[in-house]
Amino acid sequence: MRTAFYAIVGRPNVGKSCLTNAMTGEKVAIVSSKPQTTRNRVTGILTEGEDQFVFLDTPGLHKAKNRLGDYMMKTISTTMAEVDAAILVIEPLSKVGPAEKEIMRRLKDLELPAILAINKIDRYNANQIGDTILAYSAEFDFAAVVPVSAQTGKNVKELIEEARQFMHEGEWGFDADDFTDQPERQLASEMIREKILRCCSEEIPHGVAVVIEDFTEEENKLNIRAVIHCEKESHKSILIGKNGEMLKKIGTYAREDMEKLFGCHVYLDLWVKVKENWRDSVTVLNSFGYNPKDLE
Repeated sequence: MRTAFYAIVGRPNVGKSCLTNAMTGEKVAIVSSKPQTTRNRVTGILTEGEDQFVFLDTPGLHKAKNRLGDYMMKTISTTMAEVDAAILVIEPLSKVGPAEKEIMRRLKDLELPAILAINKIDRYNANQIGDTILAYSAEFDFAAVVPVSAQTGKNVKELIEEARQFMHEGEWGFDADDFTDQPERQLASEMIREKILRCCSEEIPHGVAVVIEDFTEEENKLNIRAVIHCEKESHKSILIGKNGEMLKKIGTYAREDMEKLFGCHVYLDLWVKVKENWRDSVTVLNSFGYNPKDLE
């Protein structure tokens, strides 16, 4: 039995979560075109033969503007200090950005080996990809460089094979059929938040938290009551929509995903409440599950 842990790192919106899902073959992390979608560390597990890969998807590296942002940045630092290797995910842009330079600085300080995954190659030409490889190879001695497309699956298997070089003998941390360690409540909460990200405007999603208040199993049925917390009354009105249409839309899309994942009928009861400036309240962040002490 062999295993290895990998930190999936990069700036916001480069496709880290999409790549984590592609490597595990399951939807373990929510995906959105909006930046800073991932808030917590999300574990994706892939077991092949005697090898168990544990991919830790992290928030995108950015300058924190509130306590929630501080929590997200601490998540990255803690994760990088605990793994066997990192996978730095970038887009094919020949200029190395400040976020990527900071990540590579941390990799050097930790003496952590890393693979460069150049994502979204289906949108760029060979010259752009080649220039990107040259620029990044001059900054850091990567163990491997793999151009991939998480969206189409191109070269994802090749990336997994490159990651295999960091395997070491040891007991697996998870069962062979596990694909994540997230509780069902958290999976349900994130599915709802993903639909908010997709359905609502740019301003609202980053100020939203979803808390599962009831998760009751019956015979072939799940009863889920969730509260969407937002920061302003105007945001609440938008989330509910005219005659409740927006809330119904979010609920319908979320319920469809839940029924696919949980394999049963789901009754989803959604509510919206205002909690002003919750992203800067340590007490509220703790109650919502964003506790920095959990990372220590």
